[in-house]
Amino acid sequence: MAMFEYGVGGNEVKIDASEAIADIPFNRTLLVEKLTAEDPINPEKVEGLTTIEDVFQHFKPSIDVEFENEEGQDVKENFRFNSVADFLVKNMTQNSPFLKDLNSQKAFYEKTIKQLRSNKILQRALQSNDTKAAFIEALQGLLDELESYEVKSEES
Repeated sequence: MAMFEYGVGGNEVKIDASEAIADIPFNRTLLVEKLTAEDPINPEKVEGLTTIEDVFQHFKPSIDVEFENEEGQDVKENFRFNSVADFLVKNMTQNSPFLKDLNSQKAFYEKTIKQLRSNKILQRALQSNDTKAAFIEALQGLLDELESYEVKSEES
């Protein structure tokens, strides 16, 4: 049996058309991303933005973030993004007073832990219950002094 069945008077028509959907060229980038906190009322098609910087300038992406501090109070901050680099943890920390403060506290605690682990004299002192109690008492006195200094500073 033949591959194609032609009737009387039929003519073969060769298909020389290509596919209707063209591939996106390799040197193009299509960026589809939600860059605003609110959903748009009517989605818009924006053309002519040829660089990432143009996209950031057009949409001005930002987001409100709510943190909770050690007292349980809410701390609200707004993050604005002007480039892809602003999404890096380092840059987000630099642009946020709350995160910057947390980062400095973290660095202080890490430095203190390192000092405590490497200080042989302190480690020997903490092995004895008497010297350990005296050390804790000295730290508590220092803490009380710092807290009284804070109260005096706030009253001024």
